[in-house]
Amino acid sequence: MNLERSFRQSPATNTIVLAIVAVYLLTAFQSHSLLNNLSASSLGDSWMLYAPAMTHGWGPLRAVGATFLHIGPGHMLLNLMLLWLLGRELEKYLGAGLFAMVYLVGGIGASAAVVWMDPLSPTAGASGAIYALMAILVGLFARRGADLRAPLTLIAVNLGYTFLADNVSLWGHVGGLITGAILAWPLMKATQERTRWFIAIASLIGAVIVLFLGIPYP
Repeated sequence: MNLERSFRQSPATNTIVLAIVAVYLLTAFQSHSLLNNLSASSLGDSWMLYAPAMTHGWGPLRAVGATFLHIGPGHMLLNLMLLWLLGRELEKYLGAGLFAMVYLVGGIGASAAVVWMDPLSPTAGASGAIYALMAILVGLFARRGADLRAPLTLIAVNLGYTFLADNVSLWGHVGGLITGAILAWPLMKATQERTRWFIAIASLIGAVIVLFLGIPYP
C-alpha cells in the first residue's frame, strides 16, 4: 500500500528510479558482475557518454542513455537516494510530465557540458540531472519564501564531494547545476502550466543544440 501511494504521489520519479535499477541489473547480467557491471556490457558500451562515439548513427542519444547507466551499486544507490528525495518534492509542484521533461533537460545539459569541456572522458550516471534538480529546488524554496540554507548546503556538500573525490565527472555536475540554475528562475516565475511547458521545451531545444554543436564531427 505504501508503495502504491508513493507511485500515485510521484509516478515520474519512481519510474525513473525503476528504469535506472533495471538498466543496472541488465548491465550486471551482461557483465556477470554486480561491482563491475559496465566492464563487459554491450548496453554500457552503447550508452556510455563519450564524445568521439557520438558522431554517427544513434550516437547523440548517449547524452540521454548515459543518465541511466551507473558504475557499480554504490554509485547507483547514492544517486537514487538523491533523486528520490529531490524528485518527490519537485514533482508535487511541477506535476509528473513537466518533472520528467525538466529531468531530461538537466541530463542533456549536463551531457553537453561534458562533450564541450571533457570530451575524451567516458561518463555515466544521473548525477548531472540531479544537480539540475538541486538548482531548481533552490528556485522552488525561493518562490515559497522558505529558508534557502538547506538546499544551498546540499549543493555545497555535493560540490565539495565532486572536487575531492576521484573518478567523478566535474563538468557533468557543474553542467547540470548551470542548466538547472538557468531553468529555475523562469520556471518558478511562471504562473501558468502551459508557460512552464513552453519554458521546459525551449530549454530542451537549447540544450540539444548546444550538445550537437559540441560533438566533434569529422
